[in-house]
Amino acid sequence: MKRGRWQIFFGIILIILSILTYFIHFFIFRDPHHILIYLIGDIAFVFIEVLLVTLVLHELLQLRDRRSRMKKLNMLIGTFFSEIGTELLRYFSDIDPSIEQIRNYLLIDASWNADQLQKVSKKLRKHDYSVEFKRADLEKMKTFLLSKREFLVRLLENPSVLEHEIFTMLLQTVFHLTDELDHRKKLSTLPNKDEQHLSGDIKRAYDLLVFQWLNYMWYLQKHYPYLFSLAMRTNPFDKKASVIVN
Repeated sequence: MKRGRWQIFFGIILIILSILTYFIHFFIFRDPHHILIYLIGDIAFVFIEVLLVTLVLHELLQLRDRRSRMKKLNMLIGTFFSEIGTELLRYFSDIDPSIEQIRNYLLIDASWNADQLQKVSKKLRKHDYSVEFKRADLEKMKTFLLSKREFLVRLLENPSVLEHEIFTMLLQTVFHLTDELDHRKKLSTLPNKDEQHLSGDIKRAYDLLVFQWLNYMWYLQKHYPYLFSLAMRTNPFDKKASVIVN
C-alpha cells in the first residue's frame, strides 16, 4: 500500500511539473500554437512508445528471463540425475521385465534430432513400466533413497523447481516412494496387497524418470556436448556403458 501511494504521489508531482513547464514556455514565448504542435506530437508518440516498451521490449526481456530460469532449472535437473536419478533408473530398469523393448531406443548419440526424439517419446508412452517386485532389492533402494532425503527436500524447497510441473511431480513421486519404504521396518515379508501398492509407486516414479531423463539428454545434446558425452558414458540403459573414454 505504501509503495502504491508513493507511486501515485510521484506521478502527480510529475504531471504538475509538466504543466508548470508548459506555462513557463507560454509566458516566455507567448506561442500557444507551438506548444500545441509539440504537445499533440508527444501524445501521439506515447502510443508507439507503449507499443515498443510493453509489447516488444517487455517480451524480449521476458524471453531472456525465461531462458535464464530454464538454464537454472536444467542445472537442478542435472544435479538430480547425478545424485539420484541415474542410479534410480538402474534400479528400476533392472527389474523391468520388458526393458529390452525400449533399451535400444534409449541409446542416444550426438546425431539425434527432433524427429528421433518425437519417435522415441511415442514409443515410450506405450511402454508399461511395470516391475518384477520379487526381484527388487527394497532394502538397498530404501537405504539409497534415505541417504538422499535431505537433498530431495532442498530441491523441493527451491522456487525454480515449481516452474517445471513434470519435474516437480517427479520429485514428489520419488519423495513419496522414499516415505513409503521408510515407514516399513521389514520389507522382506510384505503382504501381496502391500507389494502391489509399492509396485504402483515404483511404476509411477519409473515412468516420470524415463521421460525426464530423455528430455534432459536432449537438452544436454543441444547445449552442452561435454556433459552429454559423460551422460552417455554413464547411460543407465546401456549395458556396455563405461565412463572410460576409448
